[in-house]
Amino acid sequence: MKALIAAGGRGTRLRPITSTSNKHLIPIANKPMLFYAIDAVAEGGIREIGLVFGPESHAAISAAIAPYARQGLRFTLMIQDAPRGLAHVVKLAEPFVAGEPFVFHLGDNLMTQRVGDCIRQFEAQKTNCLLVLARVRDPQRFGVAELRDGRVVGVVEKPANPKSPYAVTGLYCYDRSIFEAVASIQPSARGELEISDAHQYLIDHGFSVGYTEVSGWWKDTGKPEDLLEANRLVLGQRLAAAESLVQGEIDSASIIEGKVIIEAGARVAASRLVGPLIIGAGSVIERSRLGPFASIGPGCRVTNSEIEDSIVMERCRIVDAGVRIAQSLIGRDVEIIHGGVQRTHHFIIGDQSRIELP
Repeated sequence: MKALIAAGGRGTRLRPITSTSNKHLIPIANKPMLFYAIDAVAEGGIREIGLVFGPESHAAISAAIAPYARQGLRFTLMIQDAPRGLAHVVKLAEPFVAGEPFVFHLGDNLMTQRVGDCIRQFEAQKTNCLLVLARVRDPQRFGVAELRDGRVVGVVEKPANPKSPYAVTGLYCYDRSIFEAVASIQPSARGELEISDAHQYLIDHGFSVGYTEVSGWWKDTGKPEDLLEANRLVLGQRLAAAESLVQGEIDSASIIEGKVIIEAGARVAASRLVGPLIIGAGSVIERSRLGPFASIGPGCRVTNSEIEDSIVMERCRIVDAGVRIAQSLIGRDVEIIHGGVQRTHHFIIGDQSRIELP
């Protein structure tokens, strides 16, 4: 079985971060979001992966996945010239899939569901399509599945009056019938081929659509607050089952509360670290308080500052901030300097930015 991963789109709700970076390369717990999808399908036993993304991302994604290729995964890269919908992503992949059943994984969805379990359910149910569903509090934000007798009997995108609490997540299993569906539907009002319409086509034309429910959590990272929640979930999960991992240096004047990861080459001096927390390779932390739920990327310098519940990307410099930074996304090569009055600020900061605080 092969896997198809969608890694395109403009990520407009995450600007300015996505003005200079593919959304799927934003780090969650210091690991690009796309890598969670690649790891998930690889752990499910899949070695052939198709990646679909926009033309502006070709160089960045090719460089990012190079270590996976060296580990034996085989990638086919496909360009979607503009955001034309998830059903269009599937349509592009027909030559790659070559008639085989396949897994479709959205690169901006994180979940605890194992791909291998989904494949086994798909094979056991003998359906044409298997949807992975999650019970949510606000189903009107998502594609919603209507269920009856162990089958999906309807799929509606963002309904005003949902017929169930089950959202369709970004993990699907298909046989070749999905290509008939995506070739037959028409673009929606927003000009895209919607995957929900393809699923409804299968139902309306007598194909069987089964489902399984997420065991654990699922997160669609469409908005800044979703990224931060995903960061909290991943850090919490990763450190719940492990002890602190300190590969860098930490001096005797520093205090660790809870579980933390300090990557190789990082140095911590006279600071308080509150887990769950990760500090990237080569970062220098001095006289600061970090965490809980903070991810500090590689090559950062944090001095005389407080950061919690935030994602700080590579090579940032945060010195004498003078405010407690919380619920913030801070892009690559950002500088936050010169502290002032103590109060909480919230930031969404694009790459190569500079902020001076009074």
